Amino acid sequence: MRDLLSLPKAHLHVHLESTVRWGTLREIGAANGVDVPDQTATLGDFTSFFAQNDLVRACLRRPADFRRIAYEFCADESAQGVRYAEVSFTAAGHGERLGDLAMPLQAVLEGLEAGEDAFGIECRLILDHSRRRSVERAWRTLDLARRHDRVVAIGLAGDEAHPGDPFTEVFAAARDTGLHVVHHAGEGEGPASIRQALGPGRAERLGHGIRILDDPDLVAEVRERGIPLEVCPTSNVALGFASSLEEHPLPRLRDAGLIVTLNTDVPALIDTSLTTEYTHVRDTFAYNDHALADLAKAAVDASFAPPTTKTDLHQAITTWLTTTP
Repeated sequence: MRDLLSLPKAHLHVHLESTVRWGTLREIGAANGVDVPDQTATLGDFTSFFAQNDLVRACLRRPADFRRIAYEFCADESAQGVRYAEVSFTAAGHGERLGDLAMPLQAVLEGLEAGEDAFGIECRLILDHSRRRSVERAWRTLDLARRHDRVVAIGLAGDEAHPGDPFTEVFAAARDTGLHVVHHAGEGEGPASIRQALGPGRAERLGHGIRILDDPDLVAEVRERGIPLEVCPTSNVALGFASSLEEHPLPRLRDAGLIVTLNTDVPALIDTSLTTEYTHVRDTFAYNDHALADLAKAAVDASFAPPTTKTDLHQAITTWLTTTP
């Protein structure tokens, strides 16, 4: 078995606010007058997840805070063998909260740029919007995304019980201006949420999508259209959407001919990393190095990276696979 830490990886589904090192959060919190406990609470459902997110948001206030977490994201991802990442960030929500719509995004972009230079990783941003929030904020998210070339996509996140239909005009406008669209769907809710995301929602990838197997016709459609799934096994288990890693549908999704990419979602909140996810898949489903390389290549192909980046990553993965362990 080859070293999974050295496997060149693309990471497509990870939320910046949920990557913050706990020590960093405590330092930022102290500087901003927010009390942060010694360690994270155990996630067991969306209630505890939202509570953790609220704590992180309360701590992030100054440009330096946002620059730091973006820079450290680059450091931590690079250390896991990630060569390319598309990281999600709720830019408009932070901007409205702090009374400066542009500042959080600008600071994150500065941190990513510095981190890329320091750690040799390539990063792009996806601006997400909570389904629970207003259409007006979604338009503001789109306006922010249009201003920066490093932003490659926007999309819906949050509790899928809230419908996506009110936002369809926003995402049609995003596609019309050349932005990609990626929605969370098919995790908490069933195939209907996936159909909405791919139809009126204009999505090109599905965040999670694990409940697609409930509808064989939808499986066939998504397979034929080549829509990738951003699968996050440990997160699905931690939040109660899969009973265990052993029962996770990832192998059945692949067996159905669907494009599966492997991701972390909220790594700091569930004590995982992308290398850990690959390790879990290898150990739980007895995947060999060829299968793991196929997962890595699927993420590269599903990404919105430039063609040269994709070519370089494919070559690096092939080199990893053909080098004697």
